[in-house]
Amino acid sequence: MTSAHSTGAGHGTTHGQPPPPLDAGHGTTHGQPPPPLDTGHGTTRGQLPPPLDTGDVTLPPPATWPRRILKHPRLSHYYRLAALVLVANAVFAVLAADHGVATTTLSYAALANFTFAVLVRQQYVINLLFAVATSVPTHWPLRIRWTLGKVYHFGGAHVGGALAGSLWFLAHTAALVASGAPPAQVAVGCALVALLAGIVATALPPFRARFHDRFERIHRFGGWTALALFWTQTLISAPGSPLREPGVWALALVTFSVALPWLRLRKVPVRIERPSGHVALVRFDHGVTPFAGSSTAVSRSPLREWHSFANVPTPGRPGFRLTVSRAGDWTGSFIDDAPREVWVKGITTAGVANIETLFRKVVYVATGSGIGPCLPHLLAAEVPSRLVWATRSPRTTYGDGLVDEILAVQPDAVVWDTALHGKPDMVRLAYAAYRDFGAEAVICISNKKLTWLVVHGLERRGIPAYGAIWDS
Repeated sequence: MTSAHSTGAGHGTTHGQPPPPLDAGHGTTHGQPPPPLDTGHGTTRGQLPPPLDTGDVTLPPPATWPRRILKHPRLSHYYRLAALVLVANAVFAVLAADHGVATTTLSYAALANFTFAVLVRQQYVINLLFAVATSVPTHWPLRIRWTLGKVYHFGGAHVGGALAGSLWFLAHTAALVASGAPPAQVAVGCALVALLAGIVATALPPFRARFHDRFERIHRFGGWTALALFWTQTLISAPGSPLREPGVWALALVTFSVALPWLRLRKVPVRIERPSGHVALVRFDHGVTPFAGSSTAVSRSPLREWHSFANVPTPGRPGFRLTVSRAGDWTGSFIDDAPREVWVKGITTAGVANIETLFRKVVYVATGSGIGPCLPHLLAAEVPSRLVWATRSPRTTYGDGLVDEILAVQPDAVVWDTALHGKPDMVRLAYAAYRDFGAEAVICISNKKLTWLVVHGLERRGIPAYGAIWDS
């Protein structure tokens, strides 16, 4: 019974997970000025701004080794939150052991952790966490705002709660067997232990990254089955009225949280424009205009798989757009065989770029269709920002309309055409824009490898940087 929030994209959103970008990475242009950018690239529309000259960009030295260690990806706030939850449970276990741990205590501890794990992934809770974290004024010390900006690492708390809950329930089942509990309770407990072990094993990063669709289905259907078994276990073991059992109320809350997004399941019409064979621009206009920086989960088969994409509302206009780029079988089929309707569920959920309001100025770094999650913030212009975008043939791939829309709000954007200049050194590009613009933070929307490269490359030099963490 892990999270009910399974969007298939991660999530990043995911929370905060962007659609997979085009080819841009850590390139080979160190120390060499790029050639002038071809302004038209086969079009007579507005001129693209030239890329930055990174030849004379010197990165600041790394921070002291203790701070560098704390900025290592393996010690990110995601893992710190998971460790914090596990340590809190370990402390409780040690304190409880001094007085003896009853079977009911083991059961309640398991349910408390599972309830926490599910609720922290609930869409309303996610939006609340972002609202609280980003409510502080920008005159607060940068160190505090830097830490609050890591709110999108909340998935670590989900992982810690799910692991702790699984361990507590394993101990609970062992206690049932040792105490000679009724066969029905033991059978349900053993079935739940086996199911939880399978859910945890398939949620580990190696399996999840390689077989994400299978992970998503196991997580969803396994979670539903686990919830049903928890109800069975709780009801058959209740000594009196079920309404007097705390476990019943905890399960009712979890069930409501799991069901809530599905109660908003609906099929809505879409209009799709294909500027190229790589990208589809999907237009929604079904009475919903989401807030900038949110994401929507869409599906063509709601019981099979869901994919989250960043919403792009246009200020002053109803509806919104999504940018879908070719990055696999599902997105490829979506572009080639464009549907007229898609399924949506739940509510729009805050993503990583929402932390921009914690800072006075920010730099957005995007590659390929990573421009999608950045675009609503650029259009809303709530925070002064500077865009650095590396992509292949932007006008050919995304169309003149979208590129001109970007340049209208970001006339000083750094647009690097990888078809003409190859892959740039994104860390240097990001730092140069950060330095020249006087920004306080950098937000990177790219593929997993490059996001980690930019975020870690800047953070270890004392620069606040943020990017998706692919935890869903």
